[in-house]
Amino acid sequence: MSGFDSLSGLVGSHFLFVPGPTNIPERVLRAMDRAMEDHRSCAFPEFTLGLLEDLKQIFRTDDGQPIIFPATGTGGWETALVNTCSPGDRVLAVRNGQFSHLFIDCAERHGLRVDVIDVEWGEPAPPEQIEEALTADNIHEIRGVLIVHNETATGVASDMGAIRRAIDAADHPALFYVDGVSSIASIDFRMDEWGVDVAITGSQKGLMLPAGLGIVCVSPKALALVEEAKCNRCFFDWRDMLKANSAGFFPYTPALSLLFGLRESLDCLLEEGLENVFDRHHRLAEGVRAAVGAWGLQTCSKRPESSSDSVTGVMVPAEVDGAEVVEVAFRRYNLALGAGLARLAGKLFRIGHMGALNELMLLGAIGGAEMAMKDVGIDISLGSGVTAAQECYHRSASTSARAASTVDGSFA
Repeated sequence: MSGFDSLSGLVGSHFLFVPGPTNIPERVLRAMDRAMEDHRSCAFPEFTLGLLEDLKQIFRTDDGQPIIFPATGTGGWETALVNTCSPGDRVLAVRNGQFSHLFIDCAERHGLRVDVIDVEWGEPAPPEQIEEALTADNIHEIRGVLIVHNETATGVASDMGAIRRAIDAADHPALFYVDGVSSIASIDFRMDEWGVDVAITGSQKGLMLPAGLGIVCVSPKALALVEEAKCNRCFFDWRDMLKANSAGFFPYTPALSLLFGLRESLDCLLEEGLENVFDRHHRLAEGVRAAVGAWGLQTCSKRPESSSDSVTGVMVPAEVDGAEVVEVAFRRYNLALGAGLARLAGKLFRIGHMGALNELMLLGAIGGAEMAMKDVGIDISLGSGVTAAQECYHRSASTSARAASTVDGSFA
């Protein structure tokens, strides 16, 4: 046996706490478990148009246009850039983690010139440096600003409202591109209020689905650039999608099972209420951060106010390989934790806490992480993190106003 098969004989459930893919609610799994249908039938447009309309609520936009591709968040980056830019165009980007680095790499591969603001991994995107760079561009050559809202590799959330204010303070017309892959449907996201021109997400995070959908939401300002953009595109051409979507269809065969799941996922999120979704994620994240403090360890996030509510990076002692914690947790306890990526490889492990989960699920993950850390020689007291998280959840449960029904109807 090898790979996942080596765990198939274990009794009990696998604990999935990587920062994507996330746990899928039973009702979403059931919604996807159905026969295929004709995606060109006269009944299909009602389904498609309903999806697109309800996605606007998730992005919090009135004027934005959602577009669904059979892809991932990486495909979302590409479609955002190739439909609004031409080779040689100049953009500004912040690199503060592996996914912002890859967003930059995508832009460069399409022939864009990227001005990079490098900051320490663990720090948020700096609005003041963005304002300074845009102010210096007095001929308005910079076509866009590329930001990862929630840097999944580090567990750091940047202040999108502050960045919008920085762009406005510079009186600059640059488009605002936001990677919201691990933020949208998990933490507060406000497309219209923040003046986001292209918001990007994927199905496998807060939307609680398998990977396979790359979803963008596009402002009228960004859509106006489609005809003049000269980057090559075919599969990712917004024009083909929008023409077909206007009648409730797709220009090529859509990922039907994922669309059925998306319909149910949107129903889950809207039934719970987005504010309750954000509150739940914040409460769960607070418990994880309390556990990290009880272990005597640090999070990768350098600033408490920038700590992500969807993923926490736990720094391990210098003499320990964080990858070993991940390996032991998986092989010995059937617990999947996220590994450190790129320059953070071996320096941390990540606990994902987004999507369809609750306090007891996280307490199990925290307990498993404790045992794995103890096994590899990290000096912690077993139960210390669990107790700290329990106390946090117990305190907050009595004052939290949550919806009666949630992703699985399991919260009251």
